[in-house]
Amino acid sequence: MKASIIAVCSLLVLALQAQQPAPPKLYNTAKQKLLEGRQVFSFTQSKFDIAGYCEAAKHYDYAWFEMQHSTLEFKDVEAMIAACPHSGATPMIRLPDAQEWHIQHATDIGALGVIIPTVDDVDRAREAAKWARYPPVARRSAGAGQAAGIWGINGVNYRQTINDNMLVVIMIETPTAVANAYDIASVPGVDVVIIGNNDLSSFSGFPQDDDRYQTMVTKIHDDTLRAGKIFGQANAIYAKDHRWSKDAKFFQNGPSNDGWQPAARGGRGANPSAPPPGEEETGPGGRGRGGRGGR
Repeated sequence: MKASIIAVCSLLVLALQAQQPAPPKLYNTAKQKLLEGRQVFSFTQSKFDIAGYCEAAKHYDYAWFEMQHSTLEFKDVEAMIAACPHSGATPMIRLPDAQEWHIQHATDIGALGVIIPTVDDVDRAREAAKWARYPPVARRSAGAGQAAGIWGINGVNYRQTINDNMLVVIMIETPTAVANAYDIASVPGVDVVIIGNNDLSSFSGFPQDDDRYQTMVTKIHDDTLRAGKIFGQANAIYAKDHRWSKDAKFFQNGPSNDGWQPAARGGRGANPSAPPPGEEETGPGGRGRGGRGGR
């Protein structure tokens, strides 16, 4: 009799669960893929080019708007996001820092993610997380930008959903940051921790194929996963055939979703995993971010 009661109760629980609606898919499709355990790749947008941006956006998981090492202004990025916001790639911006006004500008114009470079300690990581989301979890203030008009459609309440859809990505690029990796990754509101491979090589003085460099990579990997966050590397060559490729999910550049390749630049063949123009320089020992070192 007892077994029969347990069986009936189990069936009732299953029936109730079946009636519960599945959680809605995020409109930040790159974040949705990350939560499903998939790798995501971008193209890097470093200049104002609406037509070029909208074409590339059809083929990638997310767009990496480069505002640390380019002359792009917020009005440029604003216009490109507005031109084709639902074409495929999730718009994300690498900012030069974690200042409030930079992050508020980025989110108000419709970015669904911010990438913060050269994070050495928890203070900078906390600043990034603080301004990227609305209260009660953070300190983003209400603005009048285009974001709500782009993402608050088809019955979606932007204010009530953007906190879940926002993606805060932290870049670790120095030995100091490596030492603080677990504390940085543990900051509430930080979603992804990635290695800035070329700069980590530059700041440490170790080529990417040096065992000492790879020891730092392993520490960042271990600390990020221990903190329950998503791990990635800026260099898309580490998406496969590297010891941590199975755990690495977030990359700058890399292959498109459908085999599309960007046009060749500077007379060289198009390489979707190459660093963006201006970042091809080699690191110590002749192995840079665009090389095959560090396997």
